[in-house]
Amino acid sequence: MSVLERAAPHPLPDEGVRHGRLCARPAISRGSVDPGLHRLDGHALLHVPRDLPSRPSRLAVVLHGAGGTAEQALRWLADLSNGSGMLILAPQAISSTWDMIVGGYGPDVARIDTALHEAFARTTVDADAVAVAGFSDGASYALSLGVANGDLFRAVLAFSPGFMAPMIRHGCPRVFISHGMSDRVLPIDVCSRRLVPGLRRNGYAVTYKEFAGGHEVPSRIAAAAVRWWTAE
Repeated sequence: MSVLERAAPHPLPDEGVRHGRLCARPAISRGSVDPGLHRLDGHALLHVPRDLPSRPSRLAVVLHGAGGTAEQALRWLADLSNGSGMLILAPQAISSTWDMIVGGYGPDVARIDTALHEAFARTTVDADAVAVAGFSDGASYALSLGVANGDLFRAVLAFSPGFMAPMIRHGCPRVFISHGMSDRVLPIDVCSRRLVPGLRRNGYAVTYKEFAGGHEVPSRIAAAAVRWWTAE
């Protein structure tokens, strides 16, 4: 009689943090966590909404932009989480931005994996409702990690990304991208207007929104992204 293995999936021998690969997976949690903001050992913040449902919850991993902080990243979605029962995990990059951008995958992937392991141990997360989101450099990193770990992240929310550079690809997450038409930091013509067609050519379902504005995450765009994600 065969026995189903219940451990996390094994990475392939040539795949690991140096390739942007995450190992953490949701499991049935024996822990409990109160509503509010929690600082995790994995150098991340976990926001637990007031209306946390009794059923497994959604979880969004939110990545800050260059020079930003985990606290800043939380602000984009925290108010929305209190109305949707969504958990938010906001890691802090080791350097001023994410490892892929300053030297290659490795330290930040390991840090995010550690934070995910802790979040999954303390909360009960729906394995089909884990997303990765980010702004600016964080959006570029979210796209890259998202397509590399599409068997974990079923959705990617990228606000004003510059590029993506995955080394491997697993799964096929849905993608939401927004970009300001007057963005002078990451101009739309050389960023999202090139990224979106490339993703679509490679078989990804992309919802794309341009807005009148610059390098920012307007509240209405963040709300639209969450509605898009939670409507699946």
